[in-house]
Amino acid sequence: MILCYNNKINLDNKKGKKMKKTLISLSALFVSLSLSADICIKNGDTVAFMGDSITQQGNQSDVGYVNLVMKGLEIAGVKANKLPAGISGNKSNSMLARLEKDVLSKKPQWMTFSCGVNDVWHGRTGVKLEQYKENVTKIFDMCASNGVKVIVLTATLIGEDANNDNNKKLVAYNEWLRDEAKRRNLRIADLNADMQNTLAEIRKTDKSQGNKLTRDGVHMAYKGNVMMAWGVLRAMGLEESKKKAVLSEFDNIPGAYNVAIKLSAKEYSDLVSKLKCDDKKLQEYVREKLLK
Repeated sequence: MILCYNNKINLDNKKGKKMKKTLISLSALFVSLSLSADICIKNGDTVAFMGDSITQQGNQSDVGYVNLVMKGLEIAGVKANKLPAGISGNKSNSMLARLEKDVLSKKPQWMTFSCGVNDVWHGRTGVKLEQYKENVTKIFDMCASNGVKVIVLTATLIGEDANNDNNKKLVAYNEWLRDEAKRRNLRIADLNADMQNTLAEIRKTDKSQGNKLTRDGVHMAYKGNVMMAWGVLRAMGLEESKKKAVLSEFDNIPGAYNVAIKLSAKEYSDLVSKLKCDDKKLQEYVREKLLK
């Protein structure tokens, strides 16, 4: 029997428990459907991630931005496929040269495009703005001809100071990207703006020296990967109201931070002997003890 008092369901037998499980399953389904209703990526779609070392590293870690994007889609109820296409050192000319082999031949439905950092950062061996425009125009044209929809990512900062020479030069590249995305009606994740806004918020309370979002001023640390992932997910259609819940899930993924403890050879040997475990189990033991 199922009795209702003040809109609360009282389940007092096995049928009630079964009904409760059904209601929970239906509730989860409705939440998933409501999350994914406006997301451009659909079940079964393949998303290619074209980029440089930031994208390559974003795929190499469970908490890299590429994998966080896939996790965010999963949370929203979308089962998509990932096609990593980030290569360290790449500029717009090298991405154009390998677009067919690394992306188009694999026939994805979508491609995120992250390019511009190395075009500027590499200085004399970089790519000047006019040539960058030509390269990226060809990339966008080729994607359109092959039915691959592009999500444009503005280039993130080169050093966590928007006023340095490289970032001043990068402004024109990103302005052109924004205009071209608008002209072509492409989705855009304005990660450069997001990065500047996030840094400004952090610095309101954190006055310490050092990088806040990156490991070296360019390549993302955990907070930078989260910033990038949410920007991409938002561009894909995930509602801003879901941000807190999604980021909370991200915070539960191991690998965001590594804590090193210096031990002597004897201390390590004694600990392993005492616990009778291998190195992996030792790490799990230490994590469990530290987080108790």
